Amino acid sequence: MAFDSINPATDERMKTVPETTRAAQEAALDRAVTAQVAWAQQPATARAAFLRRLAESLRAASADCARIITMEVGKPVAEAHAEIEKCAWACEYYAEQGPRLMEDEPVAIASPDVRVIFKPLGVILAIMPWNFPFWQVFRFATAALMAGNAGLLKHAACVPQCALAIADIFRQAGAPEGLFQVLLIESRTVADLIADPRIHAVTLTGSEGAGRAVAAAAGRALKKSVLELGGSDAFIVLADADLDRAATAAVASRFQNAGQSCIAAKRLILVESIAERFVELFTHKVATLIRMGDPRDPSVTMGPLARRDLRQTLHEQVGDAIDRGARVRLGGEIPAGPGNFYPPTILDDVTPAMRAYREELFGPVATLIRVADTEQALAVANDNRYGLGAAVWTSDRVAGMALARRIASGSSFVNAIVKSDPRVPFGGIKASGYGRELAAYGLREFVNVKTVWAES
Repeated sequence: MAFDSINPATDERMKTVPETTRAAQEAALDRAVTAQVAWAQQPATARAAFLRRLAESLRAASADCARIITMEVGKPVAEAHAEIEKCAWACEYYAEQGPRLMEDEPVAIASPDVRVIFKPLGVILAIMPWNFPFWQVFRFATAALMAGNAGLLKHAACVPQCALAIADIFRQAGAPEGLFQVLLIESRTVADLIADPRIHAVTLTGSEGAGRAVAAAAGRALKKSVLELGGSDAFIVLADADLDRAATAAVASRFQNAGQSCIAAKRLILVESIAERFVELFTHKVATLIRMGDPRDPSVTMGPLARRDLRQTLHEQVGDAIDRGARVRLGGEIPAGPGNFYPPTILDDVTPAMRAYREELFGPVATLIRVADTEQALAVANDNRYGLGAAVWTSDRVAGMALARRIASGSSFVNAIVKSDPRVPFGGIKASGYGRELAAYGLREFVNVKTVWAES
């Protein structure tokens, strides 16, 4: 078995990377256990110093890493550079905040000395996707390593060069041998790896189906798991919203990374009184702001989808919506030529009878759902199996905050697009998974929260 690195803009096979052998996996697991024991004994300040070096290594290699992302995923070069910078920011956040977050917490009990302490779990297996091939790795790794754990990365099969580049970044930063390693293995071998006693917990960012499989394997082994799965985020535009600002934000949220983002604004829920005006603004902005083409071209704002099968699934969802009465405001046709390109597409009058209403559309397709008022907007937002993020657009910030609190999601934003930020927790509910990454909550997902009680 080998892993092919294919350019999604040209269909060119750039490189073939061999699979990690079983013997090499065994050696990697042993190295990880040894490295983790030593790493956990380091003071938090030493672990923080390493994260600062990791940020420096990322920035020093930013051009090369961004090029690999662009060539292997099809992400426009500006977005690829931004992804690397965000990884460096996460390193610096935990370098600054991590030592404080790892300190013992005294409990206010009068007589005994009672403390809550935080100890690492051990070796964490990270199963990561292709759409943000660096960020989603570092989003996990910065917190896990700061807490004293070691990491093993099983990356997506279509980004082997990204996986190897990440391993190089850790080496360049002076990571202890075995602390963070890459395993190029097939998904079918993951359950056995989770069951291995040298693995102490697992985290996955990926599809709902993959999440169910990983959760089941972790459950059988009685091991902690964190899942960040799909999303079909609501983007609610109320009658009093600044429509021009909301439409501009919707373009950025829906079409970043060719729409291949769990937290993209996938369902635009529009109050009827402003719906037509918003649709006109949004359609015009999509047509003028989104330029599809070679992602290496700095003027291009949207590249191809990462894989041919993803484009086919997306087109089938679009076709189903059209067959059931949706109006195509823009796009909707697969272009001729090489690569996995799909045009920015807008589907209006989407209803519950359509797959596009119920399913996640992982590509550059916006669905427009019209509602009578705010209460119906809330009902539609919550009428979905996913619960990752949501956005509310209104001129009344207080009312917007009140509505945001009622949306069933891991995060809700008012007059801003949904995003991940090292300073706040990130994750979902319902079919979007469980557990949190980032901030203090992400740091403490993979620790033993331990009570120490001492009396005289």
